Amino acid sequence: MDSASRDYYFKKLNKKSNAVMLQGLFNWLLVAGLVSCSVTDSKDTQPISSYHDYCVLGAGPSGLQMGYFLEKQGRDYIVLERSDIPGSFFQRYPRHNRLISINKQYTGKSNKEFNLRHDWNSLLSDDDTLLFRHYSSEFYPHRESMLHYLKDYTSKLGIKVKYGTEIISVHKFDEGTSCALLVATGLWVPHIINFPGSEHLEGYESISVDAKTFVGQTVLILGKGNSAFETATNLLGVTNHIHLYSRSPVRLAWETHYVGDLRAFNNELLDTYQLKSLDGLVEGSLEELAVLKDNQGQLHLTLAQLLQELNVSTHAEKHGLDSQTLMALLPSYQDDNFSMRRPYNRIIRCLGFEFDFSIFRNGTKLTPVAGGRKKYPRITPWYEAVNDPGIFVIGTASHSIDHRKSAGGFIHGFRYTVRAVHHILEKRHHGNVWPTTVQPTSLLLKNILRRLNEASGIYQMFSVLGDVVLMQSKGSQFKYLEEFPLLSLPKLEDLSGHQVEPSGLFVINMEYGKNLSNVLGKNRAVTSWKDAWRSNFLHPVIYFYKALPTESEMRLRPQDWPLPRPQAIHPIVEDFLTEWSAPVSHIQPLRRFLENCLGTDLRTFYAVSMSALCCFEALVRRLCTLYGTWPSFLQEVLSEVVPREELFGAGGVEGKMTLRILFRRVKVLPLRILPSSVHFSCVSAVFSRSPSLLHPYLTGRLQPFSISSTRWVTFSIQDGEDFTERVLNSQLPVLVDFHAQWCGPCKILGPRLEKMVAKQNGKVTMAKVDIDDHTDLAIEYGVSAVPTVLAVKNGNVIDKFVGIKDEDQLDAFIRKLIGP
Repeated sequence: MDSASRDYYFKKLNKKSNAVMLQGLFNWLLVAGLVSCSVTDSKDTQPISSYHDYCVLGAGPSGLQMGYFLEKQGRDYIVLERSDIPGSFFQRYPRHNRLISINKQYTGKSNKEFNLRHDWNSLLSDDDTLLFRHYSSEFYPHRESMLHYLKDYTSKLGIKVKYGTEIISVHKFDEGTSCALLVATGLWVPHIINFPGSEHLEGYESISVDAKTFVGQTVLILGKGNSAFETATNLLGVTNHIHLYSRSPVRLAWETHYVGDLRAFNNELLDTYQLKSLDGLVEGSLEELAVLKDNQGQLHLTLAQLLQELNVSTHAEKHGLDSQTLMALLPSYQDDNFSMRRPYNRIIRCLGFEFDFSIFRNGTKLTPVAGGRKKYPRITPWYEAVNDPGIFVIGTASHSIDHRKSAGGFIHGFRYTVRAVHHILEKRHHGNVWPTTVQPTSLLLKNILRRLNEASGIYQMFSVLGDVVLMQSKGSQFKYLEEFPLLSLPKLEDLSGHQVEPSGLFVINMEYGKNLSNVLGKNRAVTSWKDAWRSNFLHPVIYFYKALPTESEMRLRPQDWPLPRPQAIHPIVEDFLTEWSAPVSHIQPLRRFLENCLGTDLRTFYAVSMSALCCFEALVRRLCTLYGTWPSFLQEVLSEVVPREELFGAGGVEGKMTLRILFRRVKVLPLRILPSSVHFSCVSAVFSRSPSLLHPYLTGRLQPFSISSTRWVTFSIQDGEDFTERVLNSQLPVLVDFHAQWCGPCKILGPRLEKMVAKQNGKVTMAKVDIDDHTDLAIEYGVSAVPTVLAVKNGNVIDKFVGIKDEDQLDAFIRKLIGP
């Protein structure tokens, strides 16, 4: 359709429907009802048309989130909203005001990414003032706080929203174009099941929230979700009794791990039911029901089949059925123990909401998902309409991908799936590949651990979004892609723009265990890394593939598996604190798994330029000798040295890691052994390339010096061979101190041990083993906590202790080791 034809089509359609057409450079014509003057020219009452590369339908949380990404990227877009404010859904819902999304203000950490794991209301942005904790201090906030938050989010970030524009229909043109329609309308149409007498029901969307209007009444609620229990909780104190009826038993979120199931915040009626206080739950088919109204205005439940058999209509009597006819139609006529034989004053429908399919017509084919998820539109794993490429569904309406599995229907989940869709659009229409970081393989373990312990996206969207690590250059480096849709893995190259090399790829996923029958039982958790495969709580699982799984493999994957069977898989044991940083239980098994998959030693980055290390330690030792302590200005020297990647010939991020490790070791210099003769010229050589690294205070003050041969009784272990030579093969007794830099008690015990060892006049030596550097030694010697001190004599462990000891206890321990 050319420009002239399109304009003619607009005018012709305007005369018929008096509607506004908003058509971007995509394939769709949006016919919008004229609901406010904001969509017309102020000087002309005729509707106008607008053209944009991206059109977002709905200014709810997901629409605004997409608007933020489009605005940040400088794209041509518009967000269309039928109301006059963003997030208008929250003007009315939840009906009883309280959200069930957690607003946890305090976590004990300042890391923003980590804190988003426990902030279920904030949208993503670079503005820290737009965190929801600044808008409410309530753990379960009021919906008014969400309205205020979304208003500020829109205005502060400059998101382009056209209010007062209700989309009546979406039409598709046959011409090929290159942009997208983003459907963020959510689920807002009340789900209604029609059966005989359903006209007597009241809906959740319109029911009074004033509990006084229910005083002394008997109430039946259809549904057992949060809206049903929210309504019941509001009425518990004023009704005779409340019954909840649905086809399936109540599902508790703390049992199923699905945030959309019944939350503890709303389940007070379970107490009154199980403690026999007149309220109760009943299961049965809603479609088989019928409701009869008697001449007193009371409502009776029966079966539609009985009405059909007796050929009776629920509208047979204007003022209700007479008692004789009514009794013959009730199940209690044949079964006097029928659970719901008492009449109700009111019946309330609380069956949730569904997607509005009515606007998609004339060539658009946004159709419902088959089966139990038919309230959602059918979309691909990358959130694109199955039958209409270019239409993307985001937000709550995209929850068909992970319904009852993850958090994609809620803000704390779809804020990340919206970002994933934006990455896909950037690749498809603008050639921008999925954001990645490229680093040497030596840093793979560190990057994975950081993401496992900080990342919010894979934590909230468990089993739906995962990190993908693409190994490159024959395994010498890797690309790290964050939060990729797992079910889209076969199309990773097309969607992300990154190629998979023969070195293979890792997929980092968060998963719950499959055993949901014992979530609060005595043996509900495992703690040993050997039993990681039995973990029930949320825990990381690492998959290794030599090549991308195919679409066929994805379809035929084992039941309940998020991904096809890999070449290797590694579950990390669940952790009570959800912190996967324990050297023995978490880090060491993961490192060995990665090494086995890659055929390389991931500890090699420790072995860098040992000569430079020795020279630098010699320099610092001399300074400590001269000044009697760690010179304050030396920290300034180190702070300037650390960013200089060229030092020691190490480049990029690996160089920085090397330097940090080096300086950490320098700070414990009194515990280390140096070569017997180290000349200052070595130090001069180290700094010859960058003399500016030396602090001005040192210039002119340092002179060449040498260190005479000295017997040091305290040393740090370098590797397994060093441990064997200097501990197991030692002719002297050895104290082995297993410690860690982050361990507070270790920092107290260490100096005490050194002091006591020094008093023995060379009769005993002391080996320092950092468990972060030598987790294999920690595992071999059964170290499960630090500090742990072993007493080794003639290569055998003869004694040990864990924790802090005073000097008298240490003296006795050492004398026992030395012997007579």
